[in-house]
Amino acid sequence: MASGIYKKGQGYWVRLMSAIFYGLIVFMGVIWLWAQLETARIGDLEPVIVQGIAATTMILVLGIIGYWLIGIRVKTVDFMIATEGEMKKVNWSTRQEITSSTIIIIGLTMLIAMLCWVFDLGFSLFFRSVGVLQ
Repeated sequence: MASGIYKKGQGYWVRLMSAIFYGLIVFMGVIWLWAQLETARIGDLEPVIVQGIAATTMILVLGIIGYWLIGIRVKTVDFMIATEGEMKKVNWSTRQEITSSTIIIIGLTMLIAMLCWVFDLGFSLFFRSVGVLQ
């Protein structure tokens, strides 16, 4: 197997975004681990040293795994390249289409809410008049 990035330059944006969000998840995991080890002691080591060793180890191990998944593993990289190719084929809506669709959806939602309110008011008045509600 060749060393370095597999099919470098292909699937750039999918790989970049995957790496950014993978890094974010690793970072959040390190923060969680750091908080979990606030009182941990191993022998004479202070908790902050234990936290630092654990955080550094986690970053290194998960960094290597991330590099392997996003940059070297053939199946994953081919999938990301194919994903980017398919995303380029998508017919994206224009800003005007999205704006007009959003306005229609908000308007219909308000109309349905008003109809529900009117029916609720009508049923409430009806049940009060027949004595079911007080």
